[in-house]
Amino acid sequence: MTQEQILSCALDVGEQMLLCGAEVGRVETAIRFICNAYGCVRTDVFTITSSIVVSVMDREGNHCTQTRRITGTGTDLTKLHRLNDLSREICAKKPEPSYIRSRLHQICEKEPYPLWLQALGSALIAFSFAVFFGGSLIDGLVAAPLGLGLRYLTWLLQRSGMNQIFSNVVASFLLAISALLLTRSGIGQDVNKIIIGNIMLLIPGIALTNSLRDMISGDIMTGMLRFFDAVLVAAAIAAGYILAAQVLGGAA
Repeated sequence: MTQEQILSCALDVGEQMLLCGAEVGRVETAIRFICNAYGCVRTDVFTITSSIVVSVMDREGNHCTQTRRITGTGTDLTKLHRLNDLSREICAKKPEPSYIRSRLHQICEKEPYPLWLQALGSALIAFSFAVFFGGSLIDGLVAAPLGLGLRYLTWLLQRSGMNQIFSNVVASFLLAISALLLTRSGIGQDVNKIIIGNIMLLIPGIALTNSLRDMISGDIMTGMLRFFDAVLVAAAIAAGYILAAQVLGGAA
């Protein structure tokens, strides 16, 4: 396998890990181990949320550098777990590039859970948080179908290719409008508890946690980028609620 092929395969794995929400240290370690497993004596990796740059040197002193532009972020821990297993398999068995790309394709194409099951999980989470934060059982029962609908809405917005900031504004706006209207019609009791239960589905908790982990690990630039991205998402969620309250003349 040539240096170019080694780098390309390592970058493919690292790119998918970063897109799944992996912290920078894990991505850099996986790329470094893969390159070293194929005989590279030195591997230098620089990773931020939007780019990966890798430079390797073989035993003869030949150098090769490749870069990969990363667009989009997300959180998929099941896929990340499979990518971790693949990186360990690559290091242990050193397969050919065709095998690596085939396994990557299988991992990327496989859906961890069907959409209907994700929607049911969202309904359960919305119900639980609405009650946890002080809402009544009725508030929880109102929050549950809103959470189910919110999951389908976010799926549609993702499929449309809408920017994450704007999609969170739209999702939060429609959620708040629905909760306010239901409460004013007498179906719900505390609109704030209903909205809070569903807002928890949109809060970028894992992204914020990873940003802190990156900064603690010394990856200050990446940590700050992820932190500000999480803050922007949270601001977009707040903006959607404020806009809904203004449209309907304030909270119930």
